[in-house]
Amino acid sequence: MSLPQKRGPGIEFADLSLSYGSSRILDKLNFRVEPGSIHCLIGPNGGGKTSTVRSLLGETPHQGRITLEWSSAERVIGYVPQKLSFDYTLPINVDDLLAILTGNRPAFLRQNKRNRAVFSKVLERVGMLEKRSRLMGELSGGERQRVLLAQALIPQPQLLILDEPTAGLDQEGSAVFESIIEDMSNMGTTIIWIHHDLREVKRKADAVTCINRSVLFSGIPENLLTKERILDVFASSAVVAGESND
Repeated sequence: MSLPQKRGPGIEFADLSLSYGSSRILDKLNFRVEPGSIHCLIGPNGGGKTSTVRSLLGETPHQGRITLEWSSAERVIGYVPQKLSFDYTLPINVDDLLAILTGNRPAFLRQNKRNRAVFSKVLERVGMLEKRSRLMGELSGGERQRVLLAQALIPQPQLLILDEPTAGLDQEGSAVFESIIEDMSNMGTTIIWIHHDLREVKRKADAVTCINRSVLFSGIPENLLTKERILDVFASSAVVAGESND
């Protein structure tokens, strides 16, 4: 599907700090995300990656400065969390959830033809069009992640923030996700991606920042992700995968 170009913003993190009570979660993070780049955040479990993203989204009070350098008046941010937390016994189908997450009118009102057409396009992109009437509680974890990706594309974002969205995806779902990310990147979307697969980071990312409360390193993956550095960073982690919320 051909989509219009929308150049994403550059982002500057300057002395970003975050504390919960006496616990220091982030300590003076300084790094830059270039416009239109794929920028991956890596680090050990509990190191502060998700907290960094939540600070960017304005969900957590923090110290320091986060500057978004938009190139146009239109400013759209898409966000895909690790998982969606809600009561899966509720009688909410895929279309209902998209209406709740993206609409400006009560979800119980019938969606107009324009909204339904938009839902159809994004659901087709993520391979969920035929399951639009299925209840969310009947979907697999990977299918729910596809729905979360779909909602992040309404409307088309210039900044896309991903918090390990491929967790739980099967091979087909991962292929769909990778295709969409490639399309968005080619359009100039700025993508911030919390990632645990360092081989994939090295292959796909334009830049990588390693966070463990502070910035350990930031730059080009090919230059920075050496075996020695990776072992040093993750020496305290038993497995570099399946991170929980930091």
